[in-house]
Amino acid sequence: MKTYLSNFDYAERKAMKITSAELVELLQEDKAQLIDIRFKEEFAAWHMGGSINIPLNELPDRLDEIDKNKIVVTACPHKDRAILGRIFLVLNGYQARYLVDGLMGMADLLRGDKAKLYAEKTKIGD
Repeated sequence: MKTYLSNFDYAERKAMKITSAELVELLQEDKAQLIDIRFKEEFAAWHMGGSINIPLNELPDRLDEIDKNKIVVTACPHKDRAILGRIFLVLNGYQARYLVDGLMGMADLLRGDKAKLYAEKTKIGD
């Protein structure tokens, strides 16, 4: 952690973030994995298709479920847990970002026809 913080610069500040539009493109190209780090009850109430639920408090014990060959994007509605999860993943060797506009921003982006196209291109439901 000390090394990460000591080396933190403007490039890292930019690299740690991803927008919903950028994420959707990477998911459609199968270059990213979306990790919803909310509690199970929150995920059960609503979630984004194509995401997997690994609550923040379970993340240390479930790293084997995360693909190190993809960009890992952590997400929650308001970014607080996503930022913590992202830092943990980076410190454990993953290329990770957090969803800067949160799950609410992604839901807003994927309304109407955009949701249909997203589902078709990412093969959600197959």
